[in-house]
Amino acid sequence: MVRNRLLQRERNVEVLAVGDDAAPAIGTADAELLQWIEENDYILVSRNRRTLPQHLRELVKAGRHVPGIILLRRQYPLSQVIEELLLIWESGDPKELQDQLIYLPL
Repeated sequence: MVRNRLLQRERNVEVLAVGDDAAPAIGTADAELLQWIEENDYILVSRNRRTLPQHLRELVKAGRHVPGIILLRRQYPLSQVIEELLLIWESGDPKELQDQLIYLPL
């Protein structure tokens, strides 16, 4: 749903969803998912606020890096998610998000 709405608004944004042919499978463990985004240079957008922060801390402590993680708060309207993701995509330098955990809404 998020991907479709993003692509409706901005066709140039590259978006993969877990389970896509080119992305990790649904059910991939957090550590493997973070390794995949590190190796493939993708920013992760997720609602998994329970376990991802700890996995990110462990990864960074081990001297590794990820392009960034954006966590969505519950009960956050899809229209606002799309607006803020587009704002980040349009105005930000992706390197500013490296090893960062950002919560939306900002």
